[in-house]
Amino acid sequence: MSEYIAEQTFEKADFTLRALPKGEYENCKFTYCDFSGSDLSGVRFLNCEFVSCNLSLAMLTKTSFNEVNFKDCKMLGLRFENCNDFGLAFSFDSCKLDHSSFYKLKLKKTNFKNNQLHEVDFTESDLSNSSFDYCDFLNATFDRTNLEKTDFRTATHYIIDPDKNRIKKARFSQSGLAGLLTKHDIIISQ
Repeated sequence: MSEYIAEQTFEKADFTLRALPKGEYENCKFTYCDFSGSDLSGVRFLNCEFVSCNLSLAMLTKTSFNEVNFKDCKMLGLRFENCNDFGLAFSFDSCKLDHSSFYKLKLKKTNFKNNQLHEVDFTESDLSNSSFDYCDFLNATFDRTNLEKTDFRTATHYIIDPDKNRIKKARFSQSGLAGLLTKHDIIISQ
């Protein structure tokens, strides 16, 4: 039988030693917790907050993240496409998401702020109306991605092919335009 846990704070818990009990967590806060390599499959998080946690390589099969905020978290190699996509909504602030995947996810209006997104896969995702404030996209993949009305003005190191992605009304800074022209192998000077 799964548990229902509401309005609790979990601080400095090591869930690599003892697994987080399966269940539904509502309005809970996780601070300095270690979930690295943990199996979070089937767990439901509603209106929860993760602060300074390590979730690297956690298993997310049918995991629900509904209105969840991640701040200062280490989240390497996560396969978000395995999550339960019903009501999927989260935000990321100052997180390290390298080698993670958002393949084919609908993430409209998602806020990413001050994140490192090296080698992250956004293939066939819908990121329309999302915001990427001060995010670093070194070697990230955008392929058949919906980026309409998405804000990249302060983002860096992205390479986006306008012929392979939907970018209508997306916002870019003048200094970031080179990331849209990479396939043409042209030299841009200031």
